[in-house]
Amino acid sequence: MDGKVLSVNISEKTGTIKHPVEKITITESGVMNDAHAGDWHRQVSLLAVESIEKFSRQANRKIHFGEFAENITTQGIELPKCNIFDRFQVGETELELTQIGKECHGTTCAIFKEVGNCVMPKEGIFCRVLKTGTIQPNDEILLVPKVTHVSIVTLSDRASAGVYEDRSGPKIKEMLDAFFSQKKMRYEIETLLIPDNAEALRTHLNERRNGGTDFVFTTGGTGIGERDITVETVSGMLDKEIPGIMELIRVKYGMEKPNALLSRGVAGIMGKTIVYTLPGSVKAVSEYMSEITKTMEHTVFMLHGIDKH
Repeated sequence: MDGKVLSVNISEKTGTIKHPVEKITITESGVMNDAHAGDWHRQVSLLAVESIEKFSRQANRKIHFGEFAENITTQGIELPKCNIFDRFQVGETELELTQIGKECHGTTCAIFKEVGNCVMPKEGIFCRVLKTGTIQPNDEILLVPKVTHVSIVTLSDRASAGVYEDRSGPKIKEMLDAFFSQKKMRYEIETLLIPDNAEALRTHLNERRNGGTDFVFTTGGTGIGERDITVETVSGMLDKEIPGIMELIRVKYGMEKPNALLSRGVAGIMGKTIVYTLPGSVKAVSEYMSEITKTMEHTVFMLHGIDKH
């Protein structure tokens, strides 16, 4: 057990405090008979008693469960330190974290008027329903952290034959290590070095798509040489292309170095896997990754139906 449920709470109107009940029924839309249920990403709200007690000391008065409009009051898990896509298993029910905090409506909110402030915008979290069921006080909560899975594929006849050392693949990994560490995300990265072989690449991509890999980065094979087969292979497997990121990179760096305009790299979606094809030089990898990492997080949110606009 990582934590437990202290209280389950319901309100019939949005913007009002919730009231504890004996149990709640979690449907595909959220909490049955609760105002916040619906077809969106904030179906169920959670707030830790640790956050409530901290605010209670500041406000110098007792705060009751549900006063901050949380559906589930928890104990034992530092909810604000969790990551998007972490999961909470409560009995047969499973919830997926989709948002941390929210906009505070201030004096237009009934909670703010009644309590005088609100901790929910900073330390509350919101989830969507993955598995339905019932939840009641004293139920155990199991936190299942999200692990982002990444595959880096270097395509090079000569590097795979040992003629020279692969440096572009390790550079991608180095920059991803920095990115995920800065975001405090849990992640696993696998690396693969193969010849410029379309069938080998196609097989690997199919395996990663079917295996639920979040990101695939390829390096090499984006030029116009006879053995440059990466772009054609990947393009034929994409469900949707994301042209903007690669167009930006080509134009940005091509203004100073026209040769950069000869790279044919693509980006796109293959099932729930996001794929980027990068050139084979370390310098180009650095340039591409510095732009790609700016949109990676939002790309995942969009792909999984989380509206963060």
